[in-house]
Amino acid sequence: MSMRGIRGAVTVEEDKKEEIWSAARDLVEKIVLQNELRAENVSAIIFSMTEDLKSAFPSSAVRKLPEFRLIPLFDALEPAIEDSLAKCIRVLVLADVERAQNEIRHVYLGKARNLRPDLN
Repeated sequence: MSMRGIRGAVTVEEDKKEEIWSAARDLVEKIVLQNELRAENVSAIIFSMTEDLKSAFPSSAVRKLPEFRLIPLFDALEPAIEDSLAKCIRVLVLADVERAQNEIRHVYLGKARNLRPDLN
């Protein structure tokens, strides 16, 4: 097994706690599914979000999933960059996997698909 970084991002329409939580859970669940991850192989999950999202920490939603309660989760605020994608939650999952780097499936949902058109 090798440690790999798996990236992803998702956007929300409104800065509401339940919408942020739902988007974060959906994003992490899709990354886990598409990369055939097992929670015990995940070392840490790092979230960042744009400054226009203030209602909730994305990690709070993922922490509620029983299989993720012991995994270190971290939230950070992204710098305010001109013309950057609004209401965006990004994630970096660090996990031990049996896949080569080119076999990793990064997941971009909603308007965040525009961040990585090469993956669509």
